[in-house]
Amino acid sequence: MAAPTVGTSFPIRLLGALALDPATYEEVEADPSATGQAMLVVVLSSLGAGIGALGLSSGSLKSIVFISGLALLSWAAWAVVTFQIGAKLMPEPGTHADVGELMRTIGFSSAPGMLRIFGIVPGATIPAFAVTAVWMLVTMVVAVRQALDYKSTARAVAVCALGWALAVGIAVALGLVFGPAVS
Repeated sequence: MAAPTVGTSFPIRLLGALALDPATYEEVEADPSATGQAMLVVVLSSLGAGIGALGLSSGSLKSIVFISGLALLSWAAWAVVTFQIGAKLMPEPGTHADVGELMRTIGFSSAPGMLRIFGIVPGATIPAFAVTAVWMLVTMVVAVRQALDYKSTARAVAVCALGWALAVGIAVALGLVFGPAVS
């Protein structure tokens, strides 16, 4: 685990997270003061989803709030499932699992989700959401690999893909049951 770099700003950390920089994830992992920043990234990513989804329909404030909330719940489900799978079911011998460290790195891994806001442009919604979903999966792999001290990227990929599939399933089920109709 690397020591935090003194003076690294929030925007620089965001860029590092977006660029898949392992050192950025190590820095965030080691810096307990980055917890608030990580949560801000998650909230902004969720808001980006809510606003970006307006590109699919003539939405309302209610639909923005619902989709943003659904995105936030999906992230939380993904984070919890990933922690359980990565730290409890599939740890490597060197895995050190601290919930705070993992939540900070996973929080920053949702940075690409902020770009879902561009889905508000008619015709760009599906591409924006597809690209950011894949990008978030890749950033999550880097975050998990660093936070759980995995030597194997393949293990991090397996943990994240399984967690992602379960979280998407939860989100779809919640959306079908409680979501507004999309016209």
